[in-house]
Amino acid sequence: MWGGIQSRMGRIGIIGLRLSFALLLAGLARPASAQAVVADLSDHLIAVTTGFAGTKLLLFGAIEGDAADVVIVVRGPAEDITVRRKERIGGIWINRHNLTFGGVPAFYRLASTRAPETLASNRTLARHGVGLEHIRMTYPAGANGDLSAFRDALIRGKQRLGLYPEENGQITLLGNRLFRSDIFFPSNVPTGTYNVTVYLLRGGKVISAQTTPLVVAKIGVGARVFAFAHRHPALYGIAALVMALFAGWFAGAVFKRA
Repeated sequence: MWGGIQSRMGRIGIIGLRLSFALLLAGLARPASAQAVVADLSDHLIAVTTGFAGTKLLLFGAIEGDAADVVIVVRGPAEDITVRRKERIGGIWINRHNLTFGGVPAFYRLASTRAPETLASNRTLARHGVGLEHIRMTYPAGANGDLSAFRDALIRGKQRLGLYPEENGQITLLGNRLFRSDIFFPSNVPTGTYNVTVYLLRGGKVISAQTTPLVVAKIGVGARVFAFAHRHPALYGIAALVMALFAGWFAGAVFKRA
């Protein structure tokens, strides 16, 4: 056993202007020196407020030259995760073994014009971290032969939380030059700095890539309380205790009068 919705930013006029700019860059580019892919997000900040229920961003761009395949990889901030495996001893389940993986993306989402395994070899996909089986992370030193089982358990746990979607996102091609894709972020998306990387592939090879930063941050009263709790945990604990005692006293007084 293994142990308010943010509105879509980027109005049609703004998106159209950005897309026109991307086309202009692609049209002025020279094959010998310029990027073969230009992309941007409808917004570079996801504001997590009270009642946040998830949001969706639009990624759009243009490619230079002949038709090609596009892959989009969204990687969340890196974190260390300890995976524990339970064993039943004397009728009781207890944690017997654990491994800690480093540099694990808190969020990972993939979108592609075709199934990744049909775009390039496993070696190429692994080199660029494309696909759940190729997610980059640091493996614990001295791990035994159960390493793959612990890694699979880590990914399954992320999938249950909706942070590693199993299904690939869709990329819509508009002609041979333009593309767009919707990227959904769930309500429990972790805060931090994300990297949105667009890969351009031809003939099974990655010929160009562009990375765009994205920030997920808490704002408002919830953010201030969160920051205070982490900077002053002792004071936060005392304040929470005082509020709980006051709430209990107030409730008792109300019921006594009733």
